[in-house]
Order: sequence, then C-alpha cells, then structure tokens
Amino acid sequence: MENQIDVPSMSTKLQKTLIQYHSIPEEAWSVAKKSSDVTVWRKPSEEFGGCLYKVEGVVKDVTNRIVDYIRPGPYRLQWDSLMTTMDIIKDFQQGCCVMRYTTAGQLLNIISPREFIDFSYTTTYEDGLLTCGVSIEHEDVRPHCVRGFNHPCGWFCVPLQNNPEHSFLTGYIQTDLRGMLPQSTVDFAMAGSLVNFYSDLRKALKKS
Repeated sequence: MENQIDVPSMSTKLQKTLIQYHSIPEEAWSVAKKSSDVTVWRKPSEEFGGCLYKVEGVVKDVTNRIVDYIRPGPYRLQWDSLMTTMDIIKDFQQGCCVMRYTTAGQLLNIISPREFIDFSYTTTYEDGLLTCGVSIEHEDVRPHCVRGFNHPCGWFCVPLQNNPEHSFLTGYIQTDLRGMLPQSTVDFAMAGSLVNFYSDLRKALKKS
C-alpha cells in the first residue's frame, strides 16, 4: 500500500540499484534494436524471468527540461504515445510520489493495455538528474486491464560536456508485462517502444 511506504529507504535503495545498472560493463549487453540516433540493448534481468533493457541517445535540450517531460507530472501524458492515463495518487515531496498509469495496447493488441502503480523518485546525479521508479503492490485494480509490474527502472540525463545545451539520456527498463506472452513478442515491443519514446520526446521538446 502506498501509505505504508518507507520513502527514505525505498528511494535510497532504488537510486543505488539504478547506479549499479549504470556500471554494468558493455560486454554484458547485446543489441536489441538500433536506429540512426538511438540504441537499445538487453540482458537477462536479475529481478525476474525477462530482460533488463538499456537505451541511449542524445536529446537536443537542457537536462532539467528533459527530465520535467519524463518524470510524473503534467507533461508526460501530452507526448508519450504509449501512455493513455496518468494520475499522481500520493505526493511525498522530496521528488517522490506514487503514480498510477495505463499503457495502450501494442502490436495490434497482441499485448493488451496494461496498468501500473509505481513509486517514483527524482534526484541529482553527477551534473544532471536521475528519475527512477519501481512498481508497488496495490489492491485497487481497474477492470479490463492487466496489472503489469516495473522492476527498478530509470533515466539518467546528463549534459554533454562539449555542448551543455544537449543532453545524453540513458534509460534502464525492466517491465514484467504479465499475461501469457512469448518473450520474443515482448522483446520486439519493448525495443520498438523505447526507440519511439525518444522520437516522441524530441518532437515534444522541439514543439514547445
């Protein structure tokens, strides 16, 4: 339940986990999808039976503004084509909240809409920011939605050293979509949606 969350220990543990992922050596990853300006890798997750995905690309904007568009808040729902609803159901201050959101069906609804309830934390990291989250157990389930579960996920956003008006954005995503889905279907959908995430984000930042 969200009202029983130990916010300091949960946020500290989440941050440490994401920093560990950020130090996984290159040879541990295999390429899942590559476009001209975004690369997605994957490796077996140590949290569940699926994969941990890593995605990287340069985004032409300042770090704070990019993270404002990614973290829970008014911007995210406006541009993220995969997200269909989002509500902050508990705000703890100190960059922490609990959010409930739903995602659209994917691959002609082979993957049906999913609902998630996540604890989210945003903090400083080096010269930039880290915004990260993890799903929590919550009894209140919406009808017609499979409840998915995000194991520790997050986004590191740091300014480029030679051009601080641009930022290097690195994401770590490990989502258990649940339901009877072949891993190959999940891999295809996850890699594609991560590339689209950068495309949607860049368009939204440019438009505004």
